[in-house]
Amino acid sequence: MNEEMISGASASGTVRPEGDLVLSQLPALRSRLREMVGAGTSHLTLDLSDVRAVDSSGIGLLVSTHNSLKKAGGDLSVTGASKDVMELFQALRIHQHMAVSGKS
Repeated sequence: MNEEMISGASASGTVRPEGDLVLSQLPALRSRLREMVGAGTSHLTLDLSDVRAVDSSGIGLLVSTHNSLKKAGGDLSVTGASKDVMELFQALRIHQHMAVSGKS
């Protein structure tokens, strides 16, 4: 998992998972996202450039991270989503709750 932290008045960070957002791959990402939110990161970008598939557990992680950040006055954005992942997010209306963009 690649990540970049940028500090400032309100901490922000970017995480780029190196695999699909599926149940078997989530424990390390879940721990890192919780750690970042707990440390005060309020604006988080999840770069899905290397993600080809997202299952229900991956969606659950996105929603719970979004909710945690929103409670803290922050936000979650998703970038680099593949066409298939974008279609899934649109079908589930994820894009109505957080900023979501596809690969350029």
